[in-house]
Amino acid sequence: MQIRPAKKLDLFPVYLFDQLDQDKAKVEATGADVIDLSVGDPDRETPAHIVQALCEAARNPDHQHYPSYRGLPVFRKAIADWYEQVFRVTLDPDAEVLSLIGSKGGIGHIPSALVDPGDVVLIPDPCYPAYKPGIVLADAKFESMPLYESNGYLPDLKAIPASICKRAKLMILNYPQNPTAAVATREFFEEAVAFAEQNEIIIVHDAAYSQAYFDGERVISFLEVPGAKDVGIEINSMSKTFNMSGWRVAYAVGNRRVLAALGKVKSNVDMGVFEPIQIAAVAALRGSQDCVTQMRSLYQGRRDVLVEGLRSLGWKVEKPKATFFVWLPVPEKGKPSGVFASEVLQKAHVLITPGKGFGDCGEGYVRIALTVEEERFREVIQRLKKSNFVY
Repeated sequence: MQIRPAKKLDLFPVYLFDQLDQDKAKVEATGADVIDLSVGDPDRETPAHIVQALCEAARNPDHQHYPSYRGLPVFRKAIADWYEQVFRVTLDPDAEVLSLIGSKGGIGHIPSALVDPGDVVLIPDPCYPAYKPGIVLADAKFESMPLYESNGYLPDLKAIPASICKRAKLMILNYPQNPTAAVATREFFEEAVAFAEQNEIIIVHDAAYSQAYFDGERVISFLEVPGAKDVGIEINSMSKTFNMSGWRVAYAVGNRRVLAALGKVKSNVDMGVFEPIQIAAVAALRGSQDCVTQMRSLYQGRRDVLVEGLRSLGWKVEKPKATFFVWLPVPEKGKPSGVFASEVLQKAHVLITPGKGFGDCGEGYVRIALTVEEERFREVIQRLKKSNFVY
């Protein structure tokens, strides 16, 4: 029998990081030691008190059954308390908090909950590649909002054509932003809320990097802005804040009607987060936040070593204010980002991510993840120098 995949799968690109893994494997097959700076996966272990909470809860037979898609009440209450403590945002844990099996799962499900075939979803360009598949699966269309360095990588909402605004049902924002590491201002969020109200567009704000900020400059939650809860939700994750990327536990907070729609999809196509993982997440949210402070210090130190090293080679690079990434222009003017990244891999055995993989507006840039120790970054600089990536 011939198996014919759904035609809409033809609209899916090869997942960016799958392709990078293949490229890395080919070089490693030659015996090379590849320093992987491609994926933003925290390299440090999950704090011990969180792991201990998981172990204890997993031994309790009460936590070994099907979990509710909504999340345990104690987990939702811990999220609400944490948002009050960190952002001064008040949430009703019963109606304004929803558990997710990773933020990627929530982002993938949200178009099916909110848009109809032919509707438009506004997405940033460049952006996290996982924003697009959920839109395709919902038979909707996406329209890109270009992000330019000259505008601080904030979309120009006034430049969106009225014809697009009329068809748009949903807008995805992401600050601190992956891949550009840009941070949104309060004024921009205020403008976005007004834009959403005027055009009846729901906003989904991806805030996975909300705690990965540097130099003591706290970033704000979208929900801190008056009226934000009326027009949208924020998706946040335990992955980056508490080194829990493999645990697949996240949450959505904000507008209760949006969350009810998302919950209806979730209740029909997946289950909730394994309860012992939720108990561990509660331990993270309610426990000492020293590990979060240490996380920021760790990545800030790595940022400084990398940026200063690249500058010593003549690369033009700015210090990011947040995220685990450094976003910078390809130092060889006019060279495609994919070609440059491939050359760095082949000659220096360093894997970086070409900006084109995040969208058309990412061309001309590369992204470097801060996910190895400082000493390895010093080695990266030496390899680049030895391979003549000096400008």
